[in-house]
Amino acid sequence: MTRESRAVEQDRAAGGRHTRAVDVGEGKYARASVALRLYRSTRRIRAYLRWSQEGETRERYLGEVDAATRAANLAQAWSLARAAGYVTIETVPPGSWASSPASHAVMAANKGRDTKPERLLRSALHRKGLRYRVSERPIADLRRTADVVFTKARVAVFVDGCYWHGCPEHHRPATKRAEFWQEKIEGNRARDVDTNAALQAQGWAVVRVWEHEDPELAAQRIEQIVRERADGA
Repeated sequence: MTRESRAVEQDRAAGGRHTRAVDVGEGKYARASVALRLYRSTRRIRAYLRWSQEGETRERYLGEVDAATRAANLAQAWSLARAAGYVTIETVPPGSWASSPASHAVMAANKGRDTKPERLLRSALHRKGLRYRVSERPIADLRRTADVVFTKARVAVFVDGCYWHGCPEHHRPATKRAEFWQEKIEGNRARDVDTNAALQAQGWAVVRVWEHEDPELAAQRIEQIVRERADGA
């Protein structure tokens, strides 16, 4: 099971990412998970709550669970954790754009770099023998950072999230604070257009890849552009 799938499993069992919070003081929270351990001698399953705090892994025993499936045992363990007061619902920080703890958790999980689509694309490019820079400004005095940069060929690659950049196939407008979020998305789109124009004016080729695209196909497209420009340099 991958790290991402384990997180999804824990979120589902706990009732949401924002409900997996351990209050560690000073308005800070640690994201907890439940570990199940089968003791073969007794055939009993014990549940433990685990989280990281100050660089150390902390653990609390929750009790025994006895459901028929792993998913049900995890859900049972999270109920024990809530009943014991070991976990809480993460509050929305003052001034946050999020309208609820759930939406804040989604936003907090949205990484600015090294996302899974970026890593998959970089791996595909690397297998093709291409070398590049990561998360760098193509033009030093232009405050725009590309996800993958081919300096010699002057090719800048951006991996755009479907929600934040308004993917025509997968973007679904928000139902809460719809006007606010629509303005945010439109602002991102306008910034993308401005970025493209600014880089192209300086002789750069811009490639935009949606996060839902097949990384191998995207890598083929990028490889062709990079090699053509490198050959013509």
